Amino acid sequence: MLYVITGPPAAGKSSWIQAHATARDIVIDLDRITLALTGPGAPQWNHDPLHQRVAQRARYAAIDEACKHLEDLDVYLIHTMPNAQAMARYRQLGARIITVDPGEAVVRERVAAMRSSAMNRVVTRWYRQHRTTAPSSVAQASREW
Repeated sequence: MLYVITGPPAAGKSSWIQAHATARDIVIDLDRITLALTGPGAPQWNHDPLHQRVAQRARYAAIDEACKHLEDLDVYLIHTMPNAQAMARYRQLGARIITVDPGEAVVRERVAAMRSSAMNRVVTRWYRQHRTTAPSSVAQASREW
């Protein structure tokens, strides 16, 4: 099964996956991929644009390969804002779409504490596109950051 986890930055998408995935599952998370491809001491978030570019290419390859094995294992894919083409592909693959959204105030607080201020533009864009909460949205409980 393919699980596509969407939601604004700092919503708790990785935490949701941590609570649901098993060691046998595939987790495709751009932040984790970028961290795996950078040297010791690299930041967990706020990655260098060149690191992100390399990680994005690795992410595409991982998605393509993992989707060939959906009958044998579960794949958890973080995709913050999938476009219509990506959503069509995910639906074609029978994906379950999960939206993690603890609310804009919580997200903005987390971004202020952990991410660069530039991430606020992504948060604003996400909430403009998702003004109404989808029925499949999952409220992610806040946690100590």
